[in-house]
Formats: sequence, structure tokens, C-alpha cells
Amino acid sequence: MKKTLVLVTFLLLLFSCFTLFQKVSTENFVTYKVNPTKETVSFYWKNENNLNFGSLGSLKNWLALKDKELIFATNGGMYTKEFSPQGLFIENYIKKTPLDTTTGKGNFYLKPNGVFYITKLNKAYISKTENFEYSENIKYATQSGPMLIANDKIHNAFTKGSKNLNIRNGVGILDNGDIIFVMSKKEINFYDFATYFKNLGCKNALYLDGFVSRTYFPKENWIQTDGNFGVIIGVTKNK
Repeated sequence: MKKTLVLVTFLLLLFSCFTLFQKVSTENFVTYKVNPTKETVSFYWKNENNLNFGSLGSLKNWLALKDKELIFATNGGMYTKEFSPQGLFIENYIKKTPLDTTTGKGNFYLKPNGVFYITKLNKAYISKTENFEYSENIKYATQSGPMLIANDKIHNAFTKGSKNLNIRNGVGILDNGDIIFVMSKKEINFYDFATYFKNLGCKNALYLDGFVSRTYFPKENWIQTDGNFGVIIGVTKNK
């Protein structure tokens, strides 16, 4: 009886610690899940006057003029000095910038990098750049790097316990096709950031950017409307 009581107490304590750890871990991130077949997910770069939206607030105001409400938004990949998308960008089936398969320095070129894209059927995918195949059925696409997770494996360049800490944001795909957007609230290394996506159930996830990252998610009282980006990813609904 005494041994049973000790065992039960131990298990309850273990469960409590796990629950607390899970809660603390979750609270370190802004996490948004969306079903792209049921909600409107779009990629933005420039308005009808060929001017960059730049900030999340600028996009929000522009959408309001079109009787659309911005539910969620985040920067959608890295950009050049001219604030153009770095690598492939497709918007409304039009290829605005080409796929970058070259080598270079920086996170974008930490191979494998990848492409996050949405098709005509509103299905979302993340592919390694080397495996990406262009199709006229791709409605939106943005290229970035590195891949956080590829085929259920964390990038082999990431080191557990690394002191390379930064604010980070990224995107992953769940087995049911839902998209997961995540931005860290605190500085974090690549390994831990990728692990968070893996724990959520993502077999493929892509890094979007670092300290410049911003997220607009008013439902969770996380409202950042600044920034100066190339690509912005937004989820909207009609007013």
C-alpha cells in the first residue's frame, strides 16, 4: 500500500512538472494554427501603386479599405536591401521573383533551405529548394532558409545548447494540412526553435526570419504593427 502511494505521488508530481514545462514552453511563443482550405491565407508584397506594404500596420489599413479584417499577419521571409523578396516569390499565380538555388552566406543559404507554398486547391506545403517543382497551380510561394525540419528531422547544422540566440519566426505544416506560424517571444537558438515545431507535430518547417520579425495576432493580444518587410503573410476575413 505504501509503495503504491509513493508511486502514485511520484507519477502525479511527474505529470505536474511536465504540464508546467509544457505551459511555460508554449507561453514563450506566439503560435497560430490555420486551415488554409477554410480560411483565407494570402501573401503580400506591393499594393496596386507598386509600393511595398512594408509594415503589418500598413497592410492592415489597406485591407480595411477593401472591407477585409486582418486576423493574423507575420513577415513571410527574408528580403534584399531593396526590400524585395529574397528568392522565389509567387503572388496570385504570378512569379514575381525567381527561385534562388545559388550558395552564399547567411541563414538563407544554410542548406537545405526551402519554399513554403499554397496551391490553387488551398493546400499548403513546405519543400526543400532542391526538391521544389514549379507549377502553374501554385497560388502563393515564398522561399527562405534554413529548413528547421525536413522529413521529420531537425536540421543537422543546429546544435543543442547553442548560444546563438535570437528572436525567430517560422512556419510548419501539420499532418492534417493545417499551417502553424510561430514567433518566439524571447531569444532562442535554432535547435530549440525547431524542437518546438517538432513537438507540435510538424514533419516539415521553414525558418522565415530573425530579430526583425513581427506578428499581429489580436485574438491573443499580441499586436505588432511596425516593421519594414518584403513579403507579408496575412489571414483575412470579410467584414
